[in-house]
Amino acid sequence: MQSNLKQNLIKKSIHNTPLILVVEDDEDNLLFISHALIFFKYTFLTAKDAQTALSLAKQYQPNLILLDIMLPQVNGLELVHDLRHGKLTQTIPIVAVTALASEEDRDRLLASGCNGYLSKPYLLDDLDSIIRSHLPQRFFCPSARETRQYLSLFSNNCLLQFGFG
Repeated sequence: MQSNLKQNLIKKSIHNTPLILVVEDDEDNLLFISHALIFFKYTFLTAKDAQTALSLAKQYQPNLILLDIMLPQVNGLELVHDLRHGKLTQTIPIVAVTALASEEDRDRLLASGCNGYLSKPYLLDDLDSIIRSHLPQRFFCPSARETRQYLSLFSNNCLLQFGFG
């Protein structure tokens, strides 16, 4: 039952909102980022380890992966390597969300295959900005139908406001 619900949410998200995979083993950090993603109205999945993350990434092919680097057993860099060499996952943008804060760490993460980097602790605006910068614009631009509806309402309102309607 829960699997069907999850799959329906994922299918819905493909058309309306981006699907983000959050890979974080720390419960407090996971709770914080989950609340932030709910606030920003993103659909997301979570994984607490690399093996689960790889499985979810292959199964759902999210639009973005937010990845903690310090994971138990298999670290985040090994997961990046596996994702970059997987047929279904090689093009998914990966943003490292980590306490590794030096410029050398950042360069190493980007060289390993991460598309972006967000240092902990971070502000909500920084999280939203980095998410938006790594997702397709179609998620943030109104559709042609929505634009026509808005323009129609706007022009009708203008006609009424200026006494032409």
